[in-house]
Amino acid sequence: MPTTVFDQFTRRTADVTAQLTNLGIPLTTPAPPPADLNPADPWTGSYAVPVDRSTLAWCTAVTMLADHHHTGIDRQVLAADALMRELGIRGLAQLHSDLHHGAPIDYRFTPCPYCSGIGVNPTQPTCGEVGCAPWLEYAGHDHPCPVCPDDYQPQRFAEEHMAKLEELLADAIKENEERASLRYRIRTRLHRRTVRT
Repeated sequence: MPTTVFDQFTRRTADVTAQLTNLGIPLTTPAPPPADLNPADPWTGSYAVPVDRSTLAWCTAVTMLADHHHTGIDRQVLAADALMRELGIRGLAQLHSDLHHGAPIDYRFTPCPYCSGIGVNPTQPTCGEVGCAPWLEYAGHDHPCPVCPDDYQPQRFAEEHMAKLEELLADAIKENEERASLRYRIRTRLHRRTVRT
């Protein structure tokens, strides 16, 4: 039976949920205890929305955290819960950047942790779920990945970058030659003045 690129996403989710089940961790977050809501305290809050730990986004977040911190996923469950509650799927891009010490991620060369560089939403949602305009709802309409804005195509973008780098190098060499010529003329004039005096 041939496998598709989307099988890797099903496998990722199945692996993480199997580990959670083996560890006795529920696949949805337990309901938080009732909090005393104090309107005067801006930091109080109640997260009544449960987090589904069997979604691809949550499984991706916990895998990224566990890989980065070299721990088991059981140690990163609460962090992944908080990320999904606070930022949702778009939080994966922020997490990816934070794990690289805040550096911006160029998804043209770095595969997206959510879609693995295919540039399409790996959950294959319908136009109704995404909220596409009615005139865009046609057969085969792809939905872009909500995490990465670019396609992972290092082969194509590498040629463009190499051309730009060659231009910059040629400009730098030309500028260096002009500066060297100027230094030579200044040195020659200074030498002539010192010889005459």
